[in-house]
Amino acid sequence: MAVVAVWKCDRDGAMFDNKKDAEEHDKMLELAANITALIERNVDGVSEEACEEIGLMLAKRRDVLAKACKGKPEALLEEEQSDEQADSENVTPLAANQ
Repeated sequence: MAVVAVWKCDRDGAMFDNKKDAEEHDKMLELAANITALIERNVDGVSEEACEEIGLMLAKRRDVLAKACKGKPEALLEEEQSDEQADSENVTPLAANQ
């Protein structure tokens, strides 16, 4: 029987083949949580669920958002790879069994 090393993200239980991808995913989730908190504090009338979805979407697209803030606002409108497809490239198949 072979032993396979996997890294598990504390925040959502996602499992990864390597530590770097796991840490990157954890940082993205931390950013999403902080964006969510910022929205909740500053925008009235938005549900908690909507705030979480917005926070996660912005955190997943942080590179494009940074590019837009640096003077390329059209970057936000460009086609992007599906979030689900991008996530499935890094998450191990074991995560589906959890």
